[in-house]
Amino acid sequence: MTHTSPHAPHDHGAQAAHDHGAQAAHDHGVHAAHQHGQGLDADGQAEILELDAEVLAGHIASITAWLPVEAAPRHIVDLGSGTGTGTFALLERFPGAEVTAVDTSAGHLRRLREKAAAAGLADRVHTVLADLDTAWPDLGTPQLVWASASMHHMADPGHTLRQVHDTLAPGGLFAVVELAGFPRFLPEDAPEDRPGLEERCHAALDRHLAEHMPHRGADWGPQLTAAGFTVEDERTVSVNIGPPHTDAVGRYALGSLRRVRDGAAPALAAEDLAVLDQLLDTDGPRSILRRGDLTVRTERSVWAARRT
Repeated sequence: MTHTSPHAPHDHGAQAAHDHGAQAAHDHGVHAAHQHGQGLDADGQAEILELDAEVLAGHIASITAWLPVEAAPRHIVDLGSGTGTGTFALLERFPGAEVTAVDTSAGHLRRLREKAAAAGLADRVHTVLADLDTAWPDLGTPQLVWASASMHHMADPGHTLRQVHDTLAPGGLFAVVELAGFPRFLPEDAPEDRPGLEERCHAALDRHLAEHMPHRGADWGPQLTAAGFTVEDERTVSVNIGPPHTDAVGRYALGSLRRVRDGAAPALAAEDLAVLDQLLDTDGPRSILRRGDLTVRTERSVWAARRT
């Protein structure tokens, strides 16, 4: 079920511009393009992105349907596109549009192009390999720019916001989407011998990420205004899926908690780490894939800002 409210709270998220090693890839977005020193493979990142797209497809569609566009855009830019969750949702929402997908990961963009070709959409998708913290690429003059779970990774978000403002066509819309942290999957009283384990993992991860991503959890409304935009609307989408759940939810939980472990492990008690590893052991009797009580619980906040 989805709940919306007119004002978005501060939130946290994940992206494709610079992932400092522990963020799971979430888009409507959550994306992970560069993993610094955590040993997370590109295929694993791509799998999480695609599971996110599968599990949360309806919620992503609700956001694209809500966008207060004045006219159907012909050219859209997806900043931090990952493997294309936002790109394909936008192509479906705006059947007359073409999308330029921008990401720092050549592998993710290759997957995106393969999926576009398989869907017969290759002529509507263009990809740009670029690091938006360095030279800004020529992206044309789009009527809509979409940045899902990417802005908080920018080294200088104010500079990026001004670049987006100047890139947009007059009257164009900029949609900023951010996540309220990693999704939660386990009941609050689980596992039975270490209740509250998941929340302790997230608290440890939050402390770890705070050192690397100072813009995580930012309120983007004032920053958009400072960059010259008019913020037209804000929205919070609450996600609560299952149980019962699909196999995809189990795989999504497994991949997400593996990445949470990479960032949280140094701060976890030995007892917590041992139980977490049992949950992540796909061959073990306590594997998270064997649980029937999983849910997907998270929030996404959206700011719609116009270049006036």
